Amino acid sequence: MQHPASTSADPSSEHAAAGPNELGDVELLSLLVGPARRRGARTPAARLLDHAGGLAGIARMGARDIAVSARVRTDRALRVSAAIELGRRVHAALVEPRGETIGSFREVERWAAPRLVHLEHEEVWLLCLDGRNTLKSARRVAQGGAHGCALTPRDVLTPALREAASAIVLVHNHPSGDPTPSPEDVHMTRAVAGACEVVGVPLLDHVVVAKGGASSVFEALEP
Repeated sequence: MQHPASTSADPSSEHAAAGPNELGDVELLSLLVGPARRRGARTPAARLLDHAGGLAGIARMGARDIAVSARVRTDRALRVSAAIELGRRVHAALVEPRGETIGSFREVERWAAPRLVHLEHEEVWLLCLDGRNTLKSARRVAQGGAHGCALTPRDVLTPALREAASAIVLVHNHPSGDPTPSPEDVHMTRAVAGACEVVGVPLLDHVVVAKGGASSVFEALEP
């Protein structure tokens, strides 16, 4: 779908009286990337939306790609990237358990999905829990490419012991969209679980999240 050209040289003045929820995608993006260079021309926002195929496509782009697609300066493209990241963080804050336990599969999925499923690279996160399975801290312990990342038991246990965690949970994303645990996921989980047993900090679960859903690596472990 091709988005329409701008009819105003200054989108901020045109939409000053309207709330953001009353604006369309082109108008909202125009507030970030600026107006068309001349009246009647297509806006940078319209070009960007068409090139990306919609907002979801823009969310997967870096600032440099946004600048090229919209034909705008890098600082304006960075505004778009910053706005997208801010939206992700707001969404994540709204679904944060906040004092609730995070010991179940669904609670881990709820925490991780808004943070990880949109990524085009793989990240592994460590969730440190107290004795009531309340979330104490969360940190990224590994980052890789589109097809996986390396993780050792030490990468997990060092921060877990530093946090004095009573138990831990691992969670990572599959950029492919398929949450099925890979053989590497199973091997790594078995190694980490064994090390956790030695030091007395149990690994409660290892959850994989993706656009296609979520799964537990524990279910793939052989008895």
